Amino acid sequence: MSDETPICSAKGCRAEALWVLAWNNPKIHTPERRKTWLACEEHREHLSQFLGVRGFLKDVVKFADWQEPEGA
Repeated sequence: MSDETPICSAKGCRAEALWVLAWNNPKIHTPERRKTWLACEEHREHLSQFLGVRGFLKDVVKFADWQEPEGA
């Protein structure tokens, strides 16, 4: 991730991201692979539910605490 201010991944949102939603699609990704979406406080629950009902959501971590997995 760059030094730029992280922006929420919700469509049309330009708010600062405070959360990292780590996910993967088991049909196309290996189990250890993690894709990420960023979320502001307002969209964290909505984006988590979207990924969760599909069985994709693996973890939700505060942006300040996020560490990219080794080899990513």
